[in-house]
Amino acid sequence: MVGVRKWPGLFGLGKHFLLACLLMQSGWVSAHAPGLSSIDVTVKTDQVVAKLTFALQDIEAFAPMDSDLDAEVSATEREAAKPEIAKMLAEQLRVNIDGVDVQAVAPGTVNYDEQNNAHVEFSFKPAPHQHLVLQSKLLAWLQDGHQQYVTVRDAAGKTLSEKMLHRADDQLQLALSPADQSIEQNDSRFSAFADFLKLGIEHILTGYDHLLFLFALLAVTHSFWPAIKIVTFFTIAHSITLAFAGLNIVELPSSFVEPVIALTIIYVAVENIIRGDHPKGRQWLTFGFGLIHGFGFASVLREMDITSGDTGILLPLLSFNLGIETGQIAVASVVLPIIWWLNNKPAFAEKFLKGCSAMVALMGAYWLLERTVL
Repeated sequence: MVGVRKWPGLFGLGKHFLLACLLMQSGWVSAHAPGLSSIDVTVKTDQVVAKLTFALQDIEAFAPMDSDLDAEVSATEREAAKPEIAKMLAEQLRVNIDGVDVQAVAPGTVNYDEQNNAHVEFSFKPAPHQHLVLQSKLLAWLQDGHQQYVTVRDAAGKTLSEKMLHRADDQLQLALSPADQSIEQNDSRFSAFADFLKLGIEHILTGYDHLLFLFALLAVTHSFWPAIKIVTFFTIAHSITLAFAGLNIVELPSSFVEPVIALTIIYVAVENIIRGDHPKGRQWLTFGFGLIHGFGFASVLREMDITSGDTGILLPLLSFNLGIETGQIAVASVVLPIIWWLNNKPAFAEKFLKGCSAMVALMGAYWLLERTVL
């Protein structure tokens, strides 16, 4: 009788822990962090060219596309919205060259890509000789938490400055005199490293699909070494595909990657239910599925349009991945002692594993439907 009275409390602890993880996603749709965007600035010999990249959903509220209000945006409506998008972004982008605010020399050029992003390009004259200030006033309109990555390069492609903008700090200042440039470049690199490290931590902590996948993998472990193997294989796998996607070596569309991520969650949870504790080859399963999750992590860099083959991607790629690992280790360090404690109670370990895995499978099924049918 004593064992019967203890079982609900201990099993309830694991159940409530998982429920807390699931409830955190109640207001979350896309499985990723708040909006991300980018501004690429090139300082040429006679002008400054700024290319802004936004997810259409981030700016549609300010430049509506659904003109016939039928809840569908046709190709014709998207095309017709281009002048309004360019006009709105031009009004919200402040460019100051050598102490003087300047306007774009022509209306912005707007293009769309297959990832539902808008790319808008503006040109400003003259070229700065001493000082350049860029302010993104649109950040005050966007949701709190939106981040905008700004990179400034010279005509040869050399990075002069980079910075992550947000609502409380929405401008970049760059001194172009040789004496100040080296100091500013070092400062901007350190700032960019810290910004992408933080972004990686935020992404894994709010990427509930990735967290539940990791939870389902670790739910079968009873001790340190098996858990380390799973975490290590997951880290190696997603680091490989994150790097490949970030360097544009391999690219998979989000319409494929996101549903497959949901399928990996369902598969691991169902395997836990069927095979129970200590399934053989779990680390190799982790590695294979981790490759898919790496493409999911890369979607953040793609949203910011900083995936390119030049060395400009290396610093964000390294620090973003390091942030993911930092967040992952932090979560594992909290979760694993609870899992081990519960799994080492023979009276109810199996019920804990199967009960939690069933809930994870249901959550994965919901995401699969959301990313396909719905």
